[in-house]
Amino acid sequence: MFSISRTCLRGIYSCQWNSQNRRQNRSCCWFSFLSFVSILALSWMYVCFIAFNDRDDVNWKAFETLQKWVNWYLIVMVVSAVLATYCLFLLVFGLLHLTIREPLNLHWLHKVFLFLGLLTVSLGTAGFCIKWKDEWKTVYMSFQATAPFLQLGAVVALTLISWLVFQSYHRARTAACKFFIMMTFLVVSTAVFLCPLAICSPCITKKLPPKPALVGHRGASMIAPENTMMSFRKSMECDVVAFETDVQLSKDMKPFLMHDNGSSFLLRTTDVKDKFSGRDGGMNTNFTLQELQTLNAGKWFERMDPLQSVSSLSKEEKMEANNQTVPSLSELLVMAKNHNVSLIFDLKNEKNSTGFHNSDSYHTTETIKKSGISPEKIWWLPPEYRHDVRKIAPGFKQVYHNEEDMNADGGSFLNMKYSSLSAHKISELREKNVSVNLWVVNERWLFSLLWCSGASSVTTNACHVLKNMSKPDWHLEPNIYMAIWISVDVISLLLMFGLFLWQRRRNHVFRQNASKRSVPLLPH
Repeated sequence: MFSISRTCLRGIYSCQWNSQNRRQNRSCCWFSFLSFVSILALSWMYVCFIAFNDRDDVNWKAFETLQKWVNWYLIVMVVSAVLATYCLFLLVFGLLHLTIREPLNLHWLHKVFLFLGLLTVSLGTAGFCIKWKDEWKTVYMSFQATAPFLQLGAVVALTLISWLVFQSYHRARTAACKFFIMMTFLVVSTAVFLCPLAICSPCITKKLPPKPALVGHRGASMIAPENTMMSFRKSMECDVVAFETDVQLSKDMKPFLMHDNGSSFLLRTTDVKDKFSGRDGGMNTNFTLQELQTLNAGKWFERMDPLQSVSSLSKEEKMEANNQTVPSLSELLVMAKNHNVSLIFDLKNEKNSTGFHNSDSYHTTETIKKSGISPEKIWWLPPEYRHDVRKIAPGFKQVYHNEEDMNADGGSFLNMKYSSLSAHKISELREKNVSVNLWVVNERWLFSLLWCSGASSVTTNACHVLKNMSKPDWHLEPNIYMAIWISVDVISLLLMFGLFLWQRRRNHVFRQNASKRSVPLLPH
């Protein structure tokens, strides 16, 4: 049975079913290369997993270039997962080869795949650095949520690998080699065991802040077509405190809701090609509100499934989604007023205005005033004509994109990307009674981290997920975390010491047996 297992391992790793001896120096170099690529592949998979919160950004940038919606990020995730799994399994087989003292003869096909894997990770990293460099802030931020668990995983991995390290140490023939192996292992072990001293996570705290309120990003855009009345109704079921949307002016100067702007702004989310053939490349000022409301703004959602959530909808919900139209701002104001929900929005074309009375700000403000909604329910975000808006609508709550503008204007409400503020800065702002809304937060781990940091509210596509969270995914008091950390480290050290002694005794027995076999028998 052992012989069969040995043969299978050899066949998978080297595609050689018969034992062959080759130059071990080169084989060890390839094993080192395999270990290196495996670490890179796992690290890249971690980056892709963390950046999944912002996957829509990648797909959106690709759509702007190709004018065709494809879920490119999902493709990247699948390729990365296959690569990481392949490298990890190959590494495990390599370690098993070391354990049973089998030659490390990596097959040439595996070598080719490893080089392709290295190239894939390198290209992905370069793309991140060039096109999506802000996402590295998210990766750095994620360690506040994952570092305690990564450290525990590293301790477990180190404990398992120590068996092979001690085996190599006892097999080493020179004192210099023994010294190098043991010193390297001690340095790595010390770093792993003591790294919690450098871990700073807002979720390791005595007092947990209140749960952040939820703001529906274009409604509940994960379970309904974005910026439609169905989407905003769905977000109300999540008890959101505000609707977030995007406002543009039609040809007849009436505000309507649509995120995409510029030429071909209707192409992604409506059937403009079918209804207005030849006009699908038009601007917002090329269509009246009446024309816009003849378009279907929902069928694209089931067809494209932009956030991989359509499968969770019932048949009735899919039918409702397929019958959505482009809503006016007035329709949303009526809903917000009737249900006492606030409203925050971007004005997509404000920079093209030639004066306040011709601006999107003016016409939008007038529409809001006519609706009769309470002024304090309007979170005014557009900065271009803020002071003019304040003169005709002094009751609006002013919201700012950055702390500098807020302080200069005497405000107390920030709306920023979640990675723009550190946990310490959020806590500092909250102590000054500044409201902090962070966008766009879809993943549980990120929401948990911002909850522990003390954020006032978050803008999300996944309100149906976050509403059910009664506590962060994890939260520990400092003394409890310290007890866990020290306990795991001590258990690991004891196991390592036991493995070291066992390997030493095993090696001693092996040498004794070898010496007995080498002694010639004396004649009687």
